[in-house]
Amino acid sequence: MTDTSATTQPDAQDGSHEGSHEGSQEDTDALRADIYRLLARLVREPPSAALLTWLSELDADADGSTLAKRWTALIQSASAQGMSQEALAKTLSTAHFRHLVGVVQGEITPYASWYRQGNLMDEALLSLRRDLRRLGISRAEECHDPEDHLAAVCETMAMLLDDGQQDEAAPFFMAHLAPWATRCFDDLAAVDTPFYAHLGALGSDFMSEEHRHQADEAARQPVRIVTPDANSAQPTPDMTDN
Repeated sequence: MTDTSATTQPDAQDGSHEGSHEGSQEDTDALRADIYRLLARLVREPPSAALLTWLSELDADADGSTLAKRWTALIQSASAQGMSQEALAKTLSTAHFRHLVGVVQGEITPYASWYRQGNLMDEALLSLRRDLRRLGISRAEECHDPEDHLAAVCETMAMLLDDGQQDEAAPFFMAHLAPWATRCFDDLAAVDTPFYAHLGALGSDFMSEEHRHQADEAARQPVRIVTPDANSAQPTPDMTDN
């Protein structure tokens, strides 16, 4: 995942862990977690003026990689370009609603069930809830989106990486992001708002990189046989809002 590193935090590779494989892996996992969180933040809600300012001041790697070019495009689109950051944030708020929310639904429906089964609240959500219960992760009370929202699944990956749970992160990614996340970001990359199109392109390339990385990690792990417990045998409660 070298393409991922140093893009959002160029000072992370300062040599303090030189010669330490464990330290460099921890740094790389931390950077990947940061990117998952950023993608989740920008998919879930429009960027604030402060976040746009922060993004516009990032330094992307100039290594010629596709991922570095995606970062550069997103960074440039976060610049005000003749308008205030507040005005740009307002414009992107309207675009976010149109692309990802909508009155009934937006141009893109960023849920695993939608991309995998063609319906909301379908088997992909039920499977995800079973794994979240096993991991001891629950939906925040203030969050009204089902757990298979793209932002929520990215946030879960960030949590697993932050906690050093690579043995859980790899199978979680392969089960709950690999089958659909790249397609969702590809759809976002096709919208007519440059900022969100660049976000989609970045997300798609990052997910492709993660797919390769996590597939390798999953292949190195021993096969686990999971027996259903009493809780998993019970019907999954309906968590939709009335």
